[in-house]
Amino acid sequence: MTKLPKGFLRDPINFLAFGLGSGCAPKAPGTWGTAMAVALYFPLQAYFTTSEYVFILVVAALAGIWICDHASKVLGVHDHGGIVWDEFVGFWLTMVAAPPGIAWVLLGFLLFRLFDIWKPWPISWLDRRVHGGFGIMIDDVLAGFFALLVMQLTASLVL
Repeated sequence: MTKLPKGFLRDPINFLAFGLGSGCAPKAPGTWGTAMAVALYFPLQAYFTTSEYVFILVVAALAGIWICDHASKVLGVHDHGGIVWDEFVGFWLTMVAAPPGIAWVLLGFLLFRLFDIWKPWPISWLDRRVHGGFGIMIDDVLAGFFALLVMQLTASLVL
């Protein structure tokens, strides 16, 4: 992983892009970023209605295009492994209208990480061809969408 420039995380945009510092993990920064997204998910789902949650998610996704683009330009590296804001958005998308309970959060975590790492088509296709902030965000948004579909299908079969 590319060494971060001195003072990189002092810039609030870079700090967000690196998932409040979770993206600085030396191994599996995407997994650590998703873990931080889980920690932030609990207050999001506790204090906001589903429609407010979705609004926050859309704002986070749109802002993420700019946030990730900014950090990647500062670093001079497209989709640096430490940029994990996209993991935040992907996991939060997975959890839209998820049933309550820690088991569902764990399932959402595992499903999102599965799709984010596996990158089935069209995620892999977009990951290779789309660049910039949108490119960084789109593969995780799609991974989150696939995980959301599996999560909701599972919930409909189990509950």
